[in-house]
Amino acid sequence: MKQRFGRVRVVLTAVVAWAVLAGGGVAGGAQAVAAGASLDRSSAVPVALGVEYGEFRTTVPRGTAHGHLLTVDLDSPGVSVDLLYPGAVGARSPVSQLAGARGAVGAVNGDFFNISETQHPGVEATGSSVGPAISSGRRLKGAVPDGQRFGPVMSPGATTEDVIGIGYDHRARLDRLSLRGTVQTPDGPLRLRGLNQYALPVDGIGAYTELWGPVSRVRATCGTDVDRAAPCSTETAEVTVRHGRVAEVAERPGSGGVAEGDVVLLGREEGARQLRRLHEGDPVRISHRLIGQGPVPLRFAVGGFPIVRNGQPLEGLDEAAAAVRTAAGIGDGGRVLYLMSLDGTPGEAGMTVRELGELMNRLGARDAVDLDGGGSSTLVTRDPFSRDVAVRNHPSGGAERPVANAIGVFSFG
Repeated sequence: MKQRFGRVRVVLTAVVAWAVLAGGGVAGGAQAVAAGASLDRSSAVPVALGVEYGEFRTTVPRGTAHGHLLTVDLDSPGVSVDLLYPGAVGARSPVSQLAGARGAVGAVNGDFFNISETQHPGVEATGSSVGPAISSGRRLKGAVPDGQRFGPVMSPGATTEDVIGIGYDHRARLDRLSLRGTVQTPDGPLRLRGLNQYALPVDGIGAYTELWGPVSRVRATCGTDVDRAAPCSTETAEVTVRHGRVAEVAERPGSGGVAEGDVVLLGREEGARQLRRLHEGDPVRISHRLIGQGPVPLRFAVGGFPIVRNGQPLEGLDEAAAAVRTAAGIGDGGRVLYLMSLDGTPGEAGMTVRELGELMNRLGARDAVDLDGGGSSTLVTRDPFSRDVAVRNHPSGGAERPVANAIGVFSFG
């Protein structure tokens, strides 16, 4: 479905948009009923040039689900989308704070993340996200092993490397980002299998940069590729590389921020044995890339597993567990981005992942991903005058949950 937004003066847009947002909800807007009479939508209102906000209600077997939707025209001059994060991969902040700090006109929460460590008592939860992350073209992190993820069961064939992103061509797409990296040592090259991740593959080596933050790296050596609850490895090694040479070798993962320009290499099992062959002063060169499958590199990317492809909800989506959900979808050949969050008000119905896929398809998405839900589900917009950021839905926990990252929408038209 091709969608375009009218071009109006910024001041008029702002006045109309905030007047409606401040006083309206679904009950106050003109209603548009989707095919099958199962989707009741309010009239969308402009938040900024190229960005619209609306609400909807849809019936599910458990009752009525209430949702909030941002529709973003990526062809509109001055419109862009980027990953918001709290300055470190291993950190969390509420969506409203992330949006306010960057001046976003709207945002929704992003990827699932390492929220707790009840399975490993005494190990610090990192707050780091599951999948790959790119912000303003900068590679922040790679994907943890599939068995180490948090969140509902993924669609068949999906992996933690799946993302939704926007390329340098300003077109949104689903993609898969794989880490390709090498550690060049005096004894030859070692494969790099992690970048700023809360979990490393068994036998792997991961790199941690200043983007990781001060949180402990112990969690990266816990669990296995297929069992998140497996015990932490007892065979580890950590090497600090400074100015291209080994500056320090330790047996256990450390904590505290990585100095700018330094890289900490952390290994487990065979990866640890390989790192122990290094000595202070040895030359080391580290390189890494996130390789996508699309023709144009991604400038922004966030992890999420596919639920809609080519205009059809995927087979095998979970049909049992209902929850508050957040999703992102793509329409009009990558020119339109849909950001949706359900309302967590008590009494509002949640949705299964299957229902979420069907919903995103009805809203106009030909491709879509499931993002973090439950108490994380949050959608915000910004007042164009006061520049205050308002939470449009009601988080199910009663207040915003600090999250690892968010999808931020910008409009400078």
